[in-house]
Amino acid sequence: MNTPVMSRSEQKRDQILLAAKELFCEQGFPNTSMDEVAKLAGVSKQTVYSHFGCKDDLFVASIESKCIMHGVNDEMLADPSTPETTLAMFAKHFGEVITSPEAITVFKACVSQADTHPEISKLFYSAGPENILGLLSDYFIKVAELGNYQFDNPHHCAVRFCLLMFGEMRMKQELGLDITELLPDREEYLSGSVEMFLSAYKTN
Repeated sequence: MNTPVMSRSEQKRDQILLAAKELFCEQGFPNTSMDEVAKLAGVSKQTVYSHFGCKDDLFVASIESKCIMHGVNDEMLADPSTPETTLAMFAKHFGEVITSPEAITVFKACVSQADTHPEISKLFYSAGPENILGLLSDYFIKVAELGNYQFDNPHHCAVRFCLLMFGEMRMKQELGLDITELLPDREEYLSGSVEMFLSAYKTN
C-alpha cells in the first residue's frame, strides 16, 4: 500500500507542529514565541501564521495532533456494534497518550502556571480532555441505541472511563515517581478496566 505523499504545505505544517511541541514542552507556553517556533521549524514566521493564526491556535493544534498521532479520534469510535473491541483499542491508544512524557510535561506546566496563566489550562482542557470526553459521550449514545448497554448520563460515563485509564501509573507520573514496576501489568490493568466498565452498564 502506497503512503500518501504530503504536499509542501502539509510538510511545513508538520514541521511547525513538531517544533511547537518541543518548545512548549521545554519552555512552557508563556516562554515560547512564534519566532522561536519558526526558527526551529526552518520556516518563516509568516508561514507559521499562515497555518496557525496565533500562538493559542498553535498550542491547541499541537495537543490535538498528539491525540491524532496515537489514533485517538472519532474514526476509532465509529462502530457502536462492538464496544468491547472498540473501547479496548481506545483504552490502549488513550493510555499511551496520557502516559507519554510530552503529556506529563505539558500537564505539569499547566498546573504550575494555573494561577498566573489560567488561559493555558483552559486551552489545554478544551483541546485535550474536553474533546476526548465529547467523543466518548457521543459514542456511548450510539452504543446505547443498540440496546445492549445503557448509559444514563453519557458525559459522566465518559469521565469515569477516562479516569479508569489513568490508573496508578499516571498518578505516579504526575508526582515524578518511578513507574518501572507498573509497566508489565499496564495492559492487563487497561483491559480489566474496560471489562469492568462495560459490565456495569450492560442491560442483560
